[in-house]
Amino acid sequence: MSATLLSTQFQLPGQVDVYKGKVREVYTLSGNKIIIVATDRLSAFDVVLPQGIPYKGQILNEIASEMLKATEDIVPNWLEAVPDPNVSVGVKCQPFKVEMVVRNYLVGHAAREYTAGKRELCGVKLKEGLKLNDMFDAPIITPTTKAEQGDHDQDISREEILSQGIVSQADYEVLEDYALKLFHRGTELANDRDLLLVDTKYEFGKTPEGRIVVIDEIHTPDSSRYFYKKGYEERQAKSEKQKQLSKEFVREWLMDKGFQGKEGQEIPELTPEVVNSISERYIELYEKITGKSFQKADVDSIETRILSNIEAYLKS
Repeated sequence: MSATLLSTQFQLPGQVDVYKGKVREVYTLSGNKIIIVATDRLSAFDVVLPQGIPYKGQILNEIASEMLKATEDIVPNWLEAVPDPNVSVGVKCQPFKVEMVVRNYLVGHAAREYTAGKRELCGVKLKEGLKLNDMFDAPIITPTTKAEQGDHDQDISREEILSQGIVSQADYEVLEDYALKLFHRGTELANDRDLLLVDTKYEFGKTPEGRIVVIDEIHTPDSSRYFYKKGYEERQAKSEKQKQLSKEFVREWLMDKGFQGKEGQEIPELTPEVVNSISERYIELYEKITGKSFQKADVDSIETRILSNIEAYLKS
């Protein structure tokens, strides 16, 4: 099994703060610059699993940077440079306290709510007669509140966001517009690779100048779900399981083991075989969504490699 990056302990030139999220570690430097390191940590049900997944951080970082570059003509973003396979550098933004989740199929959380009898999700009405993996008439936005570390994100409606003053109406209209534009472009990019973009989430923030930009990752297997387009309709007509590329297979494996992130539940052990299979699925998605062969970075000393590349970038 390849070495994995579970944590970093950098002291960078001009460093003023560090924040460690579920998967990423964010180093803030003077001059409103941030350096985001994508680790190999894996989270599911808002819980970080104890084992790392080989190459996962590199895969997430490289897909995200490609997707940000492929959408920067329609929606501005925070990214400035990618000095290492696991690292992105950009402008520090003030994040909005909501995530914009866009869904185009009845799957995952939406399907679980629908199966439980709910016909409204985040203020959006869902029609009767849908079955698992059915496509909606049009993409819907189902926002969530951005949880503090260790807490679960919570569904919230547009009306609640505005009435509670979490986001101003003017800004929220921009977030909706940007989210749908990104989803539309992401759908086109997926279609080019014989994939269907099922659902995804976007995070936005404001630059020091007050401009709204998309931040964090977009269209990666951690933030998105994909179906294979070929055979989708045939499988759906037969009510067969869809072939998908996403992190959902990890959630399904955990649920089969009796774990859904609830209090008192014990995280099941990820055996070396399971870890390697997850890594292979991430590589498969990288190659499928980018159309490129995945080039594994040197993992002999990941932290040393990353630090060297960051320092060389900052000096330049």
